[in-house]
Amino acid sequence: MPAKNVLGSPLEDCSLAPLTGFYRDGCCNTGPEDRGSHTVCTQVTPEFLAFSAARGNDLSTPMPDFGFPGLQPGDRWCLCASRFLEAHLAGMSPGVVLAATHEAALQIVPFEALLEKAIDPPAAN
Repeated sequence: MPAKNVLGSPLEDCSLAPLTGFYRDGCCNTGPEDRGSHTVCTQVTPEFLAFSAARGNDLSTPMPDFGFPGLQPGDRWCLCASRFLEAHLAGMSPGVVLAATHEAALQIVPFEALLEKAIDPPAAN
């Protein structure tokens, strides 16, 4: 069964450049090995990158040994749901791509928080 996003549709790719996802498949797929729930597809901002670095998770610095190029503002990245929620509560959360955010994120992050930061909000009926 294909993975679903928070809108109930098939999960879309988040980013192939930089290659993201816990499984480095370009999607915010998750499974039992993904203890951090890397399920929220974000579009990072300078403010969020600074916030994350201040919390001990520097996402801007390249780590070639791990195949990590370092993120630049505007890059899309599968973020841990708990880090997104932490940033959201601090008013520093990045944009969210709902179509590429795995439904498992809803176990940690309220849908309203994701919707508030959506860069692809669902069309009104």
